[in-house]
Amino acid sequence: MQTAETLPANDQVDLQDGGIVIVPEAVCQDIIGRDDAFKAVEAVFAAMAKGDAWNFPVVREALGHEGALYGFKSGFDKAGMALGVKSGGYWPNNSARGLTNHQSTVFLFDPDTGRVKALVGGNYLTAVRTAAASSVSIAHLARGDAKVIGMVGAGHQSTFQLRAALEQRDFEKVVGWNLDPAGLSKLAKIAEEAGLPFEGVERDQLGAVADVIITITSAHEPLLMKEWIKPGTHIACMGTDTKGKQEVDPAIFPASKVFTDEIAQSVSIGETQHAIADGLIQESDITAIGDVINRDKPGRTSSDQITVFDGTGVGLQDLAVAAAAVDLAVKAGRVQITRLG
Repeated sequence: MQTAETLPANDQVDLQDGGIVIVPEAVCQDIIGRDDAFKAVEAVFAAMAKGDAWNFPVVREALGHEGALYGFKSGFDKAGMALGVKSGGYWPNNSARGLTNHQSTVFLFDPDTGRVKALVGGNYLTAVRTAAASSVSIAHLARGDAKVIGMVGAGHQSTFQLRAALEQRDFEKVVGWNLDPAGLSKLAKIAEEAGLPFEGVERDQLGAVADVIITITSAHEPLLMKEWIKPGTHIACMGTDTKGKQEVDPAIFPASKVFTDEIAQSVSIGETQHAIADGLIQESDITAIGDVINRDKPGRTSSDQITVFDGTGVGLQDLAVAAAAVDLAVKAGRVQITRLG
């Protein structure tokens, strides 16, 4: 037998009787803001670096149906007591159906008992946690006087990236490049909302003027070349999360100070996979950004240093924002409780 009920505002959730919290997509969008996501992701990066949180091996497979990729990302944050898994993937034909291409759900479990604690819509949370990761990297690694932000890619995720990034520095201009220039209108709208000028440029021009660059594409070849990047630039590579994908010239890495969310994932499926394979850098040349957050290792050490953040996307990010969504939704009385029995 299965029953569901809506939790009245300010009620407490008792999971001991088998109650499972459900936080739908629409509630996640209402409950979790950019600042909430930033704090959750920053905290879990710090916990990872201290060894208080760890990711489990990623499963990611092609279905051989609808061109879809499907998989699992999971882990345990002992510091934040978040245990769970995000299940989902990428369905490239969904946009034609009026659906988001990325589809996922986060399952949270009680670390003390292993019982299911919550089911949380993962589509919006994936977008805000990915944007939060690049935003954290900008906050800790970009020059304080950065004025121009450059966006490489103008897909769905790019809008989340730009909005979050604009909150980290006093930017004065946005420049962008996209394979289809028509897509830049979305970025131009966000810039306009922020009261900033926007200009669509070629990639070499973008590298010449941008102080911060975010790459957020599904490319399998370098879109930014080393000779285009000026000293002092911070680059957040956010699109490469699978073996074979690539957004930037591998030669950028030996000329930069390199950071990532998780080193093991960075060298296997992240942007650094290509520089590692070419022998341009070693794993020991990469610093976990959590070490910078914890002040255990330095971040940027000079104003003309190029810094790169390889944002591969780890399961703990999903668990952190999902746990925050559950807490906030319970306090606001915006959850459903399902009891199985």
